[in-house]
Amino acid sequence: MGVGPHPQPWPVGPQYDPELLAGGDRRNVVDGYRYWTIEAIVADLDRSRAPLHVAIQNWEHDFNIGSIVRTANAFNVAGVHILGRRRWNRRGAMVTDRYLHVHHHASVNDFLDWLAEHDVVPVGIDNLPGSVPLETARLPENCCLVFGSEGPGLTDEMVAACSQVVEISQYGSTRSINAGAAAAIAMWAWGQQHPR
Repeated sequence: MGVGPHPQPWPVGPQYDPELLAGGDRRNVVDGYRYWTIEAIVADLDRSRAPLHVAIQNWEHDFNIGSIVRTANAFNVAGVHILGRRRWNRRGAMVTDRYLHVHHHASVNDFLDWLAEHDVVPVGIDNLPGSVPLETARLPENCCLVFGSEGPGLTDEMVAACSQVVEISQYGSTRSINAGAAAAIAMWAWGQQHPR
């Protein structure tokens, strides 16, 4: 993966990292960001971020968080929120969290206060009784898609705080979709409703 040292003459500009130009860039970034510093990539992404936020309840040290973070990077969301335990398994993120704004909230109330301060609406994603099918739901533009831990799903406290709870329609025998897959589907659906 990646590219080797950049041939001479090197491109000129403050976005370029001399070490990467000299040694090669093996990072998982699109070609347009090859040889750029992390700071320059983040600054450039900040100019076009979606107003979408994503939150994951981390009460059980969920291994899906890394996958959700990687997908959030692919959709260039405004922020990722980890609720509960500060530590999470970053392996699945493949270092993509460095290009995102990741926020930690010790409690649901802390998280909800942050959303209210920034005019972001929480929308739960879970297959609970009364959930609205994703294909018929209208997702707010400035919203935060909230995912529970794999298995138990969203906590009752979080469900009560969400403006709506949306489910992904399923047709097989399994009780639920993997949390990482569900997050990817939900982010894609938000993007279809709010094309950029």
